[in-house]
Amino acid sequence: MLRATRGIWKQQPHCLFNLQSLLALSPRMAAPPPASPSRVSASSFSAGPPPKRVGTHNGSFHCDEALGCFMIRLTSKFSDAEIVRTRDPQVLEGLDAVLDVGGVYDPSRDRYDHHQKGFEEVFGHGFSTKLSSAGLVYKHFGKEIIAKELQVDENHPDVQRLFLAVYKSFMEAIDAIDNGINRYDTDLPPRYVNNTHLSSRVGRLNLDWIDPDQSSKKENEAFQQAMSLAGSEFLDSVRFHTRSWLPARSIVMECLAARYGIDSSGEIMVLNRFCPWKLHLFELEEEMKIEPSIKYVLYQDDRSKNWRVQAVAMAPDRFESRKALPAQWRGLRDDELSKESGIPGCVFVHMSGFIGGNHTYEGALAMARGGLKL
Repeated sequence: MLRATRGIWKQQPHCLFNLQSLLALSPRMAAPPPASPSRVSASSFSAGPPPKRVGTHNGSFHCDEALGCFMIRLTSKFSDAEIVRTRDPQVLEGLDAVLDVGGVYDPSRDRYDHHQKGFEEVFGHGFSTKLSSAGLVYKHFGKEIIAKELQVDENHPDVQRLFLAVYKSFMEAIDAIDNGINRYDTDLPPRYVNNTHLSSRVGRLNLDWIDPDQSSKKENEAFQQAMSLAGSEFLDSVRFHTRSWLPARSIVMECLAARYGIDSSGEIMVLNRFCPWKLHLFELEEEMKIEPSIKYVLYQDDRSKNWRVQAVAMAPDRFESRKALPAQWRGLRDDELSKESGIPGCVFVHMSGFIGGNHTYEGALAMARGGLKL
């Protein structure tokens, strides 16, 4: 299999898949013998010990077991695992790990089902969403996977930060959807239908009822595609958080700490380098007990080299600003705006007041200070 050691993947000899086939998940399929469990991977020649076998159920599949099977094979323990799809209890009992079937959650035996009565396991760390099989695998193996991507020890503080961030931004939704948990506590129908999320896209890979070929071989090929889709998006999330999210968090933390050097109010933050800042700001305000909250963020536009002053939203998923730029400035541009505000170099203020611009840093700062007073 592929040993997940350096940057997630490192090819090993005697593997069941090579890298291309694992990510594309299109290995040769051996037609299963009658009355035997179906296997996603056909066993290949091996000079060492037999590969580990990971079981999940056959039939219709969901995002959680497809992702769970992908993730568990990123670990050292199961890096050469063969996926066996069956509901036969005797077959499941003899496997090295079982996901999403079998009615048992016992990490000491690598059993990760969540359908049994009385199951209420959650991720912890302030999260209360009941876990799916994918969430269980992530809870027990996520730090190992992230540490290998970072090429650091599991005890490194960045591993813990990314472990929580990937769960919050990626994994929790998969757990919630699989367990039928609504995003909002309301009986009102949704304003629109969203069938574009990962769980929906994985679900659409199941065999269509009008497909004349409903064989186990065809079903397993579809499951391989589901593993590839879910797994590639999981890796994208891990790598985004490693390469982009974590450095941006450090920048925002540094700029927050310097806020009183910008303005005595402590309500204006200047980004010394533009980065995705919004989610970090809300989280760090809570972690760092920032009071009063930040009202405006200043940063330089990389293309125009003008400066922007952006009003901070009331919450990450809200459009309303904590303190929009003054109403009398909104919709004005250039000289008209500079005359109205008394600040030279103004470029614009949006009709909603959530953002404005100035040719200079000093002008943008004056606009933010004016916004606090008006």
